[in-house]
This record gives sequence, structure tokens and C-alpha cells, in this order.
Amino acid sequence: MKWKGKDLFDLVCRTLGLRETWFFGLQYTIKDTVAWLKMDKKVLDHDVSKEEPVTFHFLAKFYPENAEEELVQEITQHLFFLQVKKQILDEKIYCPPEASVLLASYAVQAKYGDYDPSVHKRGFLAQEELLPKRVINLYQMTPEMWEERITAWYAEHRGRARDEAEMEYLKIAQDLEMYGVNYFAIRNKKGTELLLGVDALGLHIYDPENRLTPKISFPWNEIRNISYSDKEFTIKPLDKKIDVFKFNSSKLRVNKLILQLCIGNHDLFMRRRKADSLEVQQMKAQAREEKARKQMERQRLAREKQMREEAERTRDELERRLLQMKEEATMANEALMRSEETADLLAEKAQITEEEAKLLAQKAAEAEQEMQRIKATAIRTEEEKRLMEQKVLEAEVLALKMAEESERRAKEADQLKQDLQEAREAERRAKAKLLEITTKPTYPPMNPIPAPLPPDISSFNLIGDSLSFDFKDTDMKRLSMEIEKEKVEYMEKSKHLQEQLNELKTEIEALKLKERETALDILHNENSDRGGTSSKHNTIKKLTLQSAKSRVAFFEEL
Repeated sequence: MKWKGKDLFDLVCRTLGLRETWFFGLQYTIKDTVAWLKMDKKVLDHDVSKEEPVTFHFLAKFYPENAEEELVQEITQHLFFLQVKKQILDEKIYCPPEASVLLASYAVQAKYGDYDPSVHKRGFLAQEELLPKRVINLYQMTPEMWEERITAWYAEHRGRARDEAEMEYLKIAQDLEMYGVNYFAIRNKKGTELLLGVDALGLHIYDPENRLTPKISFPWNEIRNISYSDKEFTIKPLDKKIDVFKFNSSKLRVNKLILQLCIGNHDLFMRRRKADSLEVQQMKAQAREEKARKQMERQRLAREKQMREEAERTRDELERRLLQMKEEATMANEALMRSEETADLLAEKAQITEEEAKLLAQKAAEAEQEMQRIKATAIRTEEEKRLMEQKVLEAEVLALKMAEESERRAKEADQLKQDLQEAREAERRAKAKLLEITTKPTYPPMNPIPAPLPPDISSFNLIGDSLSFDFKDTDMKRLSMEIEKEKVEYMEKSKHLQEQLNELKTEIEALKLKERETALDILHNENSDRGGTSSKHNTIKKLTLQSAKSRVAFFEEL
């Protein structure tokens, strides 16, 4: 009951393990107007509902100029990622359709890890909220078509850890025109309705119908003092020769909120341009050490994964070879059986042929005896003699034929014996082949031995249940070199990324329903057609090229 805002805020930060507390605050709502819990004021003294539960939202109150350089802790990055992602999906930050698809792919990488076609099958994003409804309604595309395009980019993010994917998300989102800007309705001296935008870079004046491109801007280093009286707000430029400029807001409560945001953003703006405090230096050193540790852990896991994949490939190869050997053994058995059957048939045929040859030889001998008997028989008459000569001639012809047939049968028997010998030789070779296959040495089970770590990589020492880690100077040097290498690679990829965004924009342009375009869509397209593809920072710089005096005068005349 007696707690101040700081007590509650510190408790939340301790619970989250958050040290970069200066970005955050506890937000609540008063009569449709947001307000932030004051650290030095009792919680229940604020204009909050006295009914339980009293609801506060832990949110980022101030945004970094460069997320990659300023956000040190992983928990800080994660909280910003969640908040910016929600603002884009709720359309509080305008995001072009093609950039929405790219951001969605990084959100998927952060949640699901590396893309695996066997796991992340068609429809795995069906229940995910990844794109603003405005983008989905703007095109004649089914959820499957959106998923296909998101997955195509998701597959390219292989190897990025969750914190890396979330940081890539923030690096793209921080260049969106409405990122980190708090808008307030104001009027200048002439009573013209305008919008005041407060963000990490300064104060910006917008047309109420165009929240993307400010008309004029005043960076924080040009502002000396900010104050309000009732509904009137006064800005004093750093150059004392320039008159102050004033505007009016709708409510006193809004002025208080504007002042809080101006003071906080101005303080952070100036802090960024000074040397880091001791606390921040310690946090950055710890973050570098943690990053190095995680990087070496990822390398170790990558090596283990590679070895596991190699072991699986070796196992598959052994299984394939074993199957091949089984097939060869089966074929050798079948060949052996066929050889044995052929040998038996040839042996039987050779025996039959040999018996036929013997029978023919016997008949030939009998014919020869008959011829001799006929010759020995005395034939008295010429007719008998002629008939006898004819019979003798026929007997000689028959004997000659029988001799030829006997010779042919003998040759055939020799050929069959030769075939039998070859069949037995083939049978002998088949048995030898089968014996060779069945007696091959079996392969021992694969027990991959982890590759030894290079001597220059710091070692992990497991003591009890704790993990101690010692860093060497080479770790920091190698990490610095890798960070520089990543920066160069990022610059090289930027052009490719822009080309991909343009390709996707061209690809889905034909499916766009022009009648569903919002005012912000039309403004964004007009900016793009005019060549307005420069970064948010460059846009602000262009607006501050004129002198502060001329910009103040321009504001007064709006």
C-alpha cells in the first residue's frame, strides 16, 4: 500500500533480470489517455482505478536510435522485439506489404529455429499471426500463398539464433517511418491542427493526414528548454537569437505526457553522444563475453551435428552395402543352383549319347558280318549274282552310313563331356564366390570420436554442476574480427535484400485490390514513386538542412 512507483518498477525489472531499465516504464490509462507511473510517487496516489486488480503495462517508453548498438542485454532485445512486432501487427506502425513478409520470416526464425522441410510442412503457419490485417486484405492471396512467400525467406535465415533473428527484425523495423514516434494533436498560433511527433531523434511536426513524413523537424541538440503552462507548450531553441515557438494541446494531462517523453528522449539523446557509464561498460563487456560463449557453444553444437550427420550417412552407406551383399549372395546361390542343374542335365545327356554310340557300333559290326556272310555264299545264277551284288552294295552303303552316324555320335559325346567339365568349373567358381561373400569381415559399429578442439579455443571445465569458462585474449580478438566481418557481409546483403523486396513487390502487385488501399498505403506509394527510399535518419537530416530560425517561422505560418 505504501510502495512508490520505483518499488513496483524495480520488482518487475528484477523479476525479468533486466538491467537496461532506462528504456522502460509502467503504463496505465486515464480516461482514454495513456500515462506513465512516476517513480517518486506512491502507486495508489496516481489517478488509477482503485478497483482490484490495478492494471499496468510494462512497455518500452523510449526507443534507441540504433538497436544493434544500444540494446545490450538479450532480454532487452527480446522485449523490444515483442513490442515492435505487436505494434506492426496492430498497425500502430505502418509497414509496407513486402517488408511485412520479410519481418514475418524473421519472426518465424526466432520462434521455430532453422527451417526443416520434414518438420515445417505446408500449413505449419496457419495459426500464426504474422501479417497486419491491412496487408492481408489488400491482396487477392490465400493464406497458403502468403505462407509460401514467408517460408521462402524463412529458409534463407538458416543458422541464425533467436536473438540474432530478433535483432535483424529490429534493424529493419527501426527504419520504418512511424517506429518509436509518439503522436499528439496540437495547434499552432494560427489555430492550424497539426500532429507533434516525439521520438529518439527530436520533435517533428506532421500534417494530421500524413504520419509518415514530417513537415519540419527539430533535433534534440537544437532545443534548450521545454515547458508548459496549462495547455500551452513552449519550446526554447538552443540559439538564443531565435524566438521561442509555442503550441497548444488538447488537455493538460497530454502536456504532462509530452514533457515526460521530451525530457527522457533528450537525456538519452545526449547520453548516447557521451562516453558510456561504468555500468554500461560492464554490461557491454558481459554481453561480449556472453556472445563469445554462445558463439563457441553454437560452433560446438554445429560440430556435433555435423559428426552426427556423418555417422548417419556412414550407417546408411553400411546398410546399403549390406543389402547389396545380401542381393549378391542370393544371386550367387541362384547361379550355383542353376549350374548344378545344368551339370546334371549334361551328364545325363552324355550318358545317353554314349549308349547310342555303342549301339550304333554294334549294329555296324553286325552289318559287316552280314556282308561277309553274303560274299561267302555261293550264288550260281547271274540273276542271283546281280541281286547279290545289289544287296552287297546296299549293305556297304548302310554300313558307311552307320559308321558316319557312329562317328557323329562320338563327337557329340565328346562335346557333351567338355560342356559338363565347363559346367562343373562354373559350379566351382560360384561356390567360391558364395564362400567369399559369406566370409567377408563385418563392419564395426560407428562410434564417432569428437574432433579435438583447436588449441586456441578456450576450454569448458565442468566442476560439479557448474560450468566455468575461461576467456583468452584471442577470443575477444577473434570476436571483434567476426563482428567486423558480419558488418561487411550485412552491407553486401543489403543490396540483395532490397532487390528481393522489389521482386516481391512486383510479383504481388498484380494481385493488389486498389480500392482497399488505405491513406497510408497511398502516401507510402507516392513517396516511393518520388524516390523516397532513403532511411528515416536521412529524411530527418534533409528536413534540418534549413536554419532553425526558418523552420520556426515555417511552423508559425502553417
